[in-house]
Amino acid sequence: MADVYRGRALVKGFAAGEVLISKEPISFFGDVDPDSGVIVKKGHELRGLSLSGKIFVFPYGIGSTVGSYIIYRLSKKGAAPSAIVNVQSEPIIVAGCVLAKIPLMDRLEVNPLEVLRSGYLVEVNCFKGELRVLSKKA
Repeated sequence: MADVYRGRALVKGFAAGEVLISKEPISFFGDVDPDSGVIVKKGHELRGLSLSGKIFVFPYGIGSTVGSYIIYRLSKKGAAPSAIVNVQSEPIIVAGCVLAKIPLMDRLEVNPLEVLRSGYLVEVNCFKGELRVLSKKA
């Protein structure tokens, strides 16, 4: 039986895909290339990796309100994450996901940074407020 975790669905939608985890907070304005979705921040644990099509899991967003528009731009360029899961979402990430129609969850009943790994396959169902682990092959 698959692991299912309930949480707060902030932006409705459904996505399935590969998890990409950052244990560090991120600013979409400056840390992520707005055309490709590649993390460009020097010293970031995911530098050089793309968010495109991933279920992006990270603690919370930081930085400028322009980050909301970067998330929207990523969606228009086809380079956005398929869904975002935060430990605790803040307004910049929420607004960006609303604009871009990217499913967004937070406050899972477990810390997603502790139970998920990059490479896991998951479903994010923000109609039900559920994250379902499909495969733990990372």
